[in-house]
Amino acid sequence: MAHDQTNRTDRRRFLQTGAVATAAAMSTAPGAEAQQGAPAPAKTPVLPQRRLGKSGIEVTLLEQGATRGPSADRVLRFAFARGVRLFDTARVYGTEINFKKWFEQDPAVRKQIVLVTKDMPRQPRDLLRMVDQRLKALGTDYIDLFFIHGLGDPPLGLDNSLEFITSPEFKDVADKIRNSGKARAIGFSSHHRDRAALIQAAAEGGVVDAIMLQYRPWLDRDSPLNKALDAAWKKGIGLISMKQIASQIFGDRPQGDILQDVVRRVPVLAEKHLTPFQGLLHAIWTDERISAACVSMRNTEQIRENADAAQRFEPLKTAEILQLRDATRAYGPTLCADCEGQCSLAAGTKAELGNLTRFLTYYKHLGDRAEARRLYAELSQEARDWSGADLEAARAACPDRLDFAKLLPEVDRHLA
Repeated sequence: MAHDQTNRTDRRRFLQTGAVATAAAMSTAPGAEAQQGAPAPAKTPVLPQRRLGKSGIEVTLLEQGATRGPSADRVLRFAFARGVRLFDTARVYGTEINFKKWFEQDPAVRKQIVLVTKDMPRQPRDLLRMVDQRLKALGTDYIDLFFIHGLGDPPLGLDNSLEFITSPEFKDVADKIRNSGKARAIGFSSHHRDRAALIQAAAEGGVVDAIMLQYRPWLDRDSPLNKALDAAWKKGIGLISMKQIASQIFGDRPQGDILQDVVRRVPVLAEKHLTPFQGLLHAIWTDERISAACVSMRNTEQIRENADAAQRFEPLKTAEILQLRDATRAYGPTLCADCEGQCSLAAGTKAELGNLTRFLTYYKHLGDRAEARRLYAELSQEARDWSGADLEAARAACPDRLDFAKLLPEVDRHLA
């Protein structure tokens, strides 16, 4: 749903899941459980759910994104205890071992969650081998959602990716995998600047069950991406939002009184007792096409906050979403989820400005330093070289008005 459309959210699917009352949700003492190291009570209800397109799979509004490090096991279990039932991983994350350990220790968990993993095939038949490899790594006999990871990016690139998902071989392979029971649904993730073309092709091809995409809740109604999402939704393709961090203030390190100022700019946040990031999640879930938001929650406080947002979700009005948009743009965005390459075009450069700033966000705000450097290294020299670019023109063309003159030197300093 574009930001200027009316709210048409079907509330029955998430209300019937037993969302707790606002007062009860807000009565939890922040930090109490984190200090004691105890999980939430066993009777904590499953978070509100939506159906993932025509796949028939029910997913919670909130998905636990990839988390690494010594606290990963605890984070997974805490998310589960808080009602999350949709979990993300991938081969390149190195996190599948955490799920294998979890399933070995508590086999009943596997049947209670929707498990997503991803890999990077070069041709459709690679998927047959990769599914078996992921099953072994995860210690399970089936995957709920198997995604082609980062479709459009290297090693395939855009043209080969379009050919991949529209090929008869892909249909045959996807049918074999689903019929074998090894994966319930097949799809792809993408944050490519031309992901609208990929999503449109998937809608027309009829093979893809679900897509995870870089997304913002204030898409222009007539943008190619919004039209592609409409096409996918009408064809029953399930949609999961990712990379929704709007700026530094929505990450782990708020600065000064910025958050208080955002609340003043967006009165609905105070009215509904929402933090800015909770408000962003509500804006995303207001779009009835989006089944879930994948968030890389790194600690119990983030899980508690985001689960509370899911339990108390109510659709926002268009004016409220636009207020939130303006507030996020005012405080130094580092990643533009609406990027379609218009920044590079306006700047007169072949450097991939949108990708460069996205990788910087991984490095500085998500803590994925090795992944950020790996992705940066995979770019061609031409895609990295922003020298001579008109950065003011790039900023003017960027939907989120990224300050490239400030961000790109940081990219060179941290990732080069």
